[in-house]
Order: sequence, then C-alpha cells, then structure tokens
Amino acid sequence: MDPMIVTFVILGLAVVAFVSNRVPLGVVAIGVSLALFFTGVLTLPEALAGFGDPTVLFVAAMFVVSESLDANGITTWAGRQLLSRAGTKRIPLVLAIAVLAAILSAVVSVTGAVAALVPLVVVVAARAGIPSSQLLIPLAFVAHAGSMLLLTGTPVNVIVSEVAADSGGRPIGFLEFALVGIPLVIGTVAVVLLLGPRLLPLRTGTAMPVDLAAHARLLRDEYAVTLDTGVLMGAARGITEVIVPPRSSLIGTQLSLGMATPSGDLVLLGARRGEAKITASPFTAEAGDALLLQGSWDDLAKHTAGGRRILALDAPTDLRRSAPLDRRAIAPLVILGLMIIALASGIVPPAAAALVAACLLVLTRSVGIEQAYRSISWTTVVLIAGMIPMSTAFFNTGAADFVANQVLAVVGDAAPTLVLLVLCLITVVLSQLISNAATVLILAPVAVALSQSMGVSVMPFMLALTVAGAACFFTPIATPANLIVMAPGGYRFGDYWKLGLPLGVLFLAIAVFYVPLVWPF
Repeated sequence: MDPMIVTFVILGLAVVAFVSNRVPLGVVAIGVSLALFFTGVLTLPEALAGFGDPTVLFVAAMFVVSESLDANGITTWAGRQLLSRAGTKRIPLVLAIAVLAAILSAVVSVTGAVAALVPLVVVVAARAGIPSSQLLIPLAFVAHAGSMLLLTGTPVNVIVSEVAADSGGRPIGFLEFALVGIPLVIGTVAVVLLLGPRLLPLRTGTAMPVDLAAHARLLRDEYAVTLDTGVLMGAARGITEVIVPPRSSLIGTQLSLGMATPSGDLVLLGARRGEAKITASPFTAEAGDALLLQGSWDDLAKHTAGGRRILALDAPTDLRRSAPLDRRAIAPLVILGLMIIALASGIVPPAAAALVAACLLVLTRSVGIEQAYRSISWTTVVLIAGMIPMSTAFFNTGAADFVANQVLAVVGDAAPTLVLLVLCLITVVLSQLISNAATVLILAPVAVALSQSMGVSVMPFMLALTVAGAACFFTPIATPANLIVMAPGGYRFGDYWKLGLPLGVLFLAIAVFYVPLVWPF
C-alpha cells in the first residue's frame, strides 16, 4: 500500500482514539510511532526519534522549573501580593488575575499557572462576594493568551520555532512571541471584561481549595493546641494531620503528646480517636487514630511519603505552597533569571538552558529529585514525542504536499490570507478535539508545504498556527487548564463555548490578519 495512504489511515485512527477518550493519550502517541514503523513508513530510528528530540527535553525540564516556583511558594506569594492590592471590585480583580495569569503562563506553562492560581482566585472571590464562576474561566482563557508571550509559554511555541528553522525560515526568538502575545492578552482581557458578566454563569464550585490560615486555626482548635497559627504554619515549619492506617507498624506503639520521633525531625502535638481528643499520655496507637505532627516542611514531606506508617490527610508539599516565603525562594528565582537570560540571548539552545536549570534546581534542593520526576507531565512528554514521527511521515511520504494541494485547489489562486484562514480554521476545530500540541505537529508539515507551494515565507504560517492552536476555548476537555477550573467554578460542559466563541473569532482574526503584518508573506 502507498505509504501516504498508510500515513492517512494511521492519522485517522489516532484522531478517533484521541476523540474517544477511551485510550490513554500516551498509548495513542506511542501507537502512532510503532504503527509507522511496522507498516514500513518510517525506520525504527525515525519512529523513535521524538523521544530524543530537543523539544521534548525542553518541555520536560520546564515542568521541573515550574514545580520549583510553585513548591517554594513563589507563585502563591506573587499572586497574594497582587490580588491583595486589587480590592473587591470585579474590574480591578479581573485585571489583576489577567496580569498574573499572563505572566505566569508565559514562564511556567498554562497548566502550571492555572493550577497555582485557582486556590487564590477562589479565596479572593469568596472574600469579594463574587461567584467564582465569574473569575475562573477568565483565568484559564487569559492564561492561554499569555502562553504566547514567551518561548517558554507552551510546547507549541517550541515546536513551531523548530519547524520554522528547519523549513527555510529561522528560529523564533524568545521574546519575539510577545509581538503577537501582547495583542492577544489585551484583546482577551477586553472580551472578558465586556462580555464575561453576561456570558458566564453565576455559580460557586464544590471543590474548594485549602485556605492555609483557616486550616491552621481549625487544626489548632480541634487538637486543643495552644500555639499561635503563625508558629504552626510558617515559612520553614508547618503541621500536618495524619491517620494511622491498618497494618501500620505504628499500631501498638506507646506515644506521648510532645514527644519527638526517633529521628528528632517531627513532634507530636495532639491526637484524636474518633470524635474525642486523646488527653492521656502515654497512649497506645490504634488503627484510625489521627495525629497532629509538626516539623520542617521537608521532614513532614519525607516522613509522610508512601503512606505505610502514617497517611497524610493534606500533603505537606501542597500545604507548603501557601506558606510565607523565606530564603528557599532565592535559589529558584536566581536560576530562573539565569535561564531566561540564556534563552533570550540565545547563548545556548533552549533545551540545554532548561536542562541546566532543572539540574541546578535539584542540586540546590529547590526541588527534590523524586518531586522533580513527579512534576513532569509524562502524558504531555510522551504525547509530543510520539506524535513527532507523524510530522516526519507527513514530510517523507508527500502527505503534507497532498493536503496542501487540496487546499490550494479549493481556494484557487486566492491570496495567501485566504489560505491562512483555511489552515487556521482547521487548527481551531481540531484543537478542540485533541491536544493543541498534537494538532500543530500534524498541521505544521501542511503549513510548510502551503508556504512552499505559494512561494511565500513560512514564518507567518508558523506564527498563525501557534495562535490558532492556542484558541482552545470551546470545551472543558480542550486543555488541562480548562478542566482544572471546572469543579472550583461550578461549570458545566456548555458554559465554555459562550465566552469561547468571541475569543475564538478574536484569535482567528489576529492569526489571519495581524500576524502577516508583523511576519510578512
């Protein structure tokens, strides 16, 4: 069978598998690579080349950088500083949230920025008397726009930069994305402010985040602890509530209030059995006992990992994100600054800069090695690595040229602007169904073929593809960021497209008409 036909069949099956949501994304992506090899479309090195691609390594390293900022409380601190000055009126709050979302998503990815800011936004919304549903979709949507500000904002930016460099264009600069990212952010904020109150529902979500101060007061009262909440939950030390699980080696052990663990790392502040506080000291630990432990955040995380002896009800690593800043924030901030300088200046390739930053963060203990591995979204990494061979197959088999010729046959001798519109429409529709990274990997070869067939620059096609791929506004499953805000905002499936439709039109307009002004055909 013709390799081009085989490539289209594999792509069609992959899209069906993506849309069905019944097959894990990573399995689909690896299946694509293996199918291209076993059908003879690609050699084995070509089919597995995505797993060693610099783009994949850059994306993985950036997850570690993002985790270091979040885990050390830097993201929460920045959000608290800005939101505390925004007051309680809707417009200042939306503007403050937009600034935070745009800046953070440009540096630490859309998903990381939204996940870090959701707890802050929900708490601020409750204090301001504004339904959280009025603020959380705007948070996610502005984050999508903000991801276009810098190279680090989304894997798609790195993908198109690499494709542009390999296809007769040039790499897209670290700050060059801001030329389109700034208008996108401004336009998105304007649409949210003007249409948000009418198009967004008035609801409060059920999945409410932990307010650290309130959590400390609750535990202090339930366990009759006399220490101030500032002592219980601080920058360097904290408390956590744990349960003695069945079959724990702690069962039958004699415990005393105020005692330290054998290592001296943790102190037992209080204990409960059922609804009653345990006041006798010493007492014999039983399955189901609740214990209140105090220690450094690192020690709490170390001793509660695994859940065999004790099971933490609230992970110390999660609670620490809301703790005040201390010296631990210096190292990740310095390393982040050096990485940005390296990326902006082009001294080293992006993958090398990000990998060096990730290694330095581990060496300075800004993030633990196990924590670093857990922070990487392996689904995203495997998805991109597995779909890169599909782009290779589109180039090698002539599938990209075939699709490009079909598009040109439909639009005739129309101007490149009309061709760009057709490409962007396909991108917007497909990115609502499958990952925008997968969408861009599929359509990037087509964009290159279109530009070459018309004898125009590949640059506007690459940038327009990135903008259209970021317009993931119509469903909660379009991106992880959309899904993250669903429960805290009390949203339903049909709530997204109402505000997403005008934003989709805005992104299309900027992709088709504005991008060619900055990057001419």
